[in-house]
Amino acid sequence: MVNEEISGKIVKSEEDWQQELDPESYRVLREKGTERAFTGKYNDFKEQGMFTCGACGQSLFTSKTKYDSGSGWPSFYQPADSNSVTEILDHSHGMVRTEIVCSKCNSHLGHVFPDGPPETGLRYCINSVSLGFKKE
Repeated sequence: MVNEEISGKIVKSEEDWQQELDPESYRVLREKGTERAFTGKYNDFKEQGMFTCGACGQSLFTSKTKYDSGSGWPSFYQPADSNSVTEILDHSHGMVRTEIVCSKCNSHLGHVFPDGPPETGLRYCINSVSLGFKKE
C-alpha cells in the first residue's frame, strides 16, 4: 500500500481506495457517481457540527451553511474554508457543470450551481455518501 502526502494532498492508488471505502462510497467518491435524490442520510439532517470528506476526513462544510434546497441532496451555500474544495469544469452527461472535489484527496463530492440563497447565490449540492460528520 502506497500512501503519500504531498504538499498537503493525499495520494493513494485506486486499489487502496477500493480497500478502504465501501462499494457505494467508492462509486461516488472515486468514480464520480451520484446517489439517488432524497435517499442520502444527510439530506434532512439537522444536527450542528462539521461535515467532512467521506474519504479523508478533511473539514468541508459547517452545518451553519446547510439549507433545504428541495433538490434531494444536502446543500450548502459555502464551504467551511475557501481552500477545502476544488472546482473542476464538468462536461459529462451533455451538460456543462462545475464539479466539486475535496482539495486534499480529490474525491468527488457533488456540484456547485449558481441558484443558491442570497448569502452567496451558490448551491453546493453534495452527495451524502461523500460526507462524514463531526458533532459540535
